Amino acid sequence: MTVLIRPEGQTADDFRFSRRSLGGLTAGAMFTGYAVAALAQEAQPITTDSEGLATGMVSYPSADGFDLPAYVARPEGDSPFPVVIVVSEIFGLHAYIQDVCRRLAKAGYVAIAPAFFVRVEDPAPLADMQRIQAIVGAAGYELVMGDINATLEWASGQLWANVDKVGITGFCWGGKVVWQAAARFAAIDAGVAWYGRLAPSPTATPEQVAAGQPFPVDLADNLKGVVIGNYGGQDQGIPNDTVAAMQAALEAAGATESGIKLYPDAPHGFHADYRASYRATEAADGWARLLALFEAKLK
Repeated sequence: MTVLIRPEGQTADDFRFSRRSLGGLTAGAMFTGYAVAALAQEAQPITTDSEGLATGMVSYPSADGFDLPAYVARPEGDSPFPVVIVVSEIFGLHAYIQDVCRRLAKAGYVAIAPAFFVRVEDPAPLADMQRIQAIVGAAGYELVMGDINATLEWASGQLWANVDKVGITGFCWGGKVVWQAAARFAAIDAGVAWYGRLAPSPTATPEQVAAGQPFPVDLADNLKGVVIGNYGGQDQGIPNDTVAAMQAALEAAGATESGIKLYPDAPHGFHADYRASYRATEAADGWARLLALFEAKLK
C-alpha cells in the first residue's frame, strides 16, 4: 500500500510499491483504472454513474500544437452549462479524476479534465515514482497555462458550454495550478484548491524553487476570481505555516472572499477516496464548500 504525503510525490524512500496489476494504456485509449502508485488495496472508491450525463474523451489543439486529450462529463442536452476545469494530481487522468468530473456533471456543470502529462507519458499506470516525477516535471508553468487556455478556447465552441461562467478545481499538483490559473485568466470566476503547494519546500534547491514558480503565496494580489482552499493540518508536504502565510497574503491583498480552511486532523490527499489518506468527513465538508462556491459564482 502506498500513501501519498507530498503534493509533487515522494522520494524512493517513501515507497513500498504494490505489485497489483491494474492493466495499462492501449493504443488510442487512456488508462481507465486507478493510479497504480497510490491505490490502497482496501480502498472502496466512490463511483458515480453516467445516467443523465454525456461523457467521454475528446481532444483539441494546445498552444504548442499538441493534440491534448481530455475527459468531459456534462449533463445531457444543449442548454449551456457552467464550465469547471478539473486539474489532476501527479497521477494524471485516471479513474478518480474522471469520477470527480461526473460528480460535477451531476451538479449541473460541464467538467473538463485535460491530460496534462501525456506529451511525455501517461503516469497513471506507472509504479515508478521517479519516472512519474520526471513526467510531471516536464509539465512546466507556461505549458500548463497553455493547456488551460486551449481548454477554454475549445469549450467556447461548444453549444452546451457557458464560458461566461468558469470554475476550476484541482488536487495536489493540481491544487497549485488552481491558484496559478486563477491569477492568470480573467475568465475564471471561482476556484477550489485541494492541498496544492503554496510556497517552496524548505528543502528545495534554488533550481527547484525556480522551476516551481510562480508560487501561490506570491499571486494573492493577482487573483481574478474567488479561490478557496481545502488543506490538511497533518499534511507532511505543506507545512501549516505556509497555509498561514497564504491566508495572510490573501488578507493583505483584500481578497476577502478567498481563503483557506485547514482541517486539523486531515493528511495530504484526504479527498482521494482510492487512497489510504481518504477522510470521508473532511472530504464531504470540502466538497460542500466547493459546491457552495460554484453555486454562488457560476450559476
